This record gives sequence, C-alpha cells and structure tokens, in this order.
Amino acid sequence: MLSFFKDYKYFAIVFATLSLIIVVIIYNIFDVYKPLPIYQPAMVNSEMVDSTLVYKKKYHKIADFSLTNQNGKTITQDNYKDKIYVADFFFTTCQTICPIMTDHMVLIQKEIKDDADVMLLSHTVTPDIDTVEQLKKYALEKGVIDSKWNLVTGDKKEIYNLARKSYLAVKDDGTGDEYDMIHTENFMLIDKKRQIRGYYDGTNPEDISRLLEEIEILKQEYK
Repeated sequence: MLSFFKDYKYFAIVFATLSLIIVVIIYNIFDVYKPLPIYQPAMVNSEMVDSTLVYKKKYHKIADFSLTNQNGKTITQDNYKDKIYVADFFFTTCQTICPIMTDHMVLIQKEIKDDADVMLLSHTVTPDIDTVEQLKKYALEKGVIDSKWNLVTGDKKEIYNLARKSYLAVKDDGTGDEYDMIHTENFMLIDKKRQIRGYYDGTNPEDISRLLEEIEILKQEYK
C-alpha cells in the first residue's frame, strides 16, 4: 500500500499544480469580479496616520465635516451622500507636485463629468492663504465644474484631523507646530459608505488610469 502512494506522489503533485494553474487562467479569462479592499489605518503607512489610530483594523470611515467651497457654500458629508468620490489635499500656491495633481484631477473630472454617481473633493492644507476668493480664482483657471468638484477651505484643525484621522493621507510636519502638515501626492477613492477603497499617486499617469478603472469596479457593488 505504501508503495502505491509513493508511486503516485509525484503524479498527484503535478496534477494539483496543473489544476491550480487552470483555475487561475479561467478566473482571469472570465474576469471574475474582484472587490476593492476597504482600507483601515493598520493597512496604511503609519507616517500618514494619527498615532491614536495606527493599530485600528476595522470600521474606519470618513468623519463628518463642514467646510467652505470656492463659491462660499458650506460643504458637508451630506453633499457626498450616496456618492463615490476622489479626494486629495493641495494648496493653490504650491509649485511642486500640486500643479500635476490638479491637472490629473481635471482629467478625472473630464472622464466623470456625465456620471451622476462620482464627484471630486480637494482640501487645501493652507486655509489661511486659500480663502474663498483664492479658491474661486484657482477653480476658474483650472476649469473646475462646480457641480462635480469642490475645492474646500476652513478651520485648519478640522482639515488636519480629516487628513490624518479620516483620509490617512498626509504627514505631520514634525516641527511640533499644532496642526501643521506636509501634504502628499495621494488621491483617495471613497465609496458610498464613506470608506477608503484605494490610494493612488496623483502625479503618476498610470495610477490615474488605474483609479479610473477602479471607479468602474467600485460601481459594480451598487448594481
């Protein structure tokens, strides 16, 4: 009996390996739906996360907020209720990564302008400089569509807490100055339950393409 199993051991290994390969091929050929991950603080680079949340592994959502957009209108979580949206952090006087990020947001806006389910939300990290008037000027220069994209300013503490405790998207500046932060190139994909479903390099065209593809994947959850 032992000899029988010994003789067929290698056959069984080869058969199992081939079976696994066939399953993977079929899975990819038929494009089986793969849901996007739901990001939790414990899954994200700890530099981007407030120390009180670093080890949180579930139930993370974007907190309620109240900020002011480029038209002086109050924008809250209710404006994004039942919406998928892309969020980022920027400032209008940035001369490094922000112009590239904004150009990519403009590209995303073009792709989703006729899609009622998808919006954009950009938070300034220098609210003392980015007044409503400054945001309006910037919005006009960049071709922002008001119904699709809010550029928001407001209380610096609230923006800091949203960045570090909700979107898990910016670094503390390390100087000890309260609520100062270093914004990053991160774009975040947020679902209709206010959960983070993706992170993308807002300066990388390949990541922007992936973001647009994953918006379509995420929309499948709501069909």
